[in-house]
Order: sequence, then structure tokens, then C-alpha cells
Amino acid sequence: MTPLPKYSVPAERTLTAAPTDTLEQLTAYPRMNIAVMHGVGPSVFRLLEVALVEQGLRFSDSEMNS
Repeated sequence: MTPLPKYSVPAERTLTAAPTDTLEQLTAYPRMNIAVMHGVGPSVFRLLEVALVEQGLRFSDSEMNS
């Protein structure tokens, strides 16, 4: 399992409460569900999205999912 990248404390609290602490768990969520979470602003969202792509992963509603 791949840990999430480091980001702001509010976003970390929110994602941990989701509970989501790995990139693989993050793929279960649609993009919008993550983007509207408290503490997940544009920069954190972009960081998460880049980390997913680097691992060959995507949000559940990504057009590129197979």
C-alpha cells in the first residue's frame, strides 16, 4: 500500500477520518468527493492527483479508468 503524500494538517485530519491513508484507498472515491472535503483545497487536490498518476492510479470516476 502506498501512503498518501504529505500535505496540510486539516486535509490530513479529514482524509484520515474518511478513513483514507493510502493512495489505493483514495481510488475508491470520485474526484468531487475528495475536492469538496474540508482542508482539501486546489493545491492539496493537485498533489493527491499527481501522486495517484505517478503510481498508475486514478479516482473512481476518472475517464481513464479501465
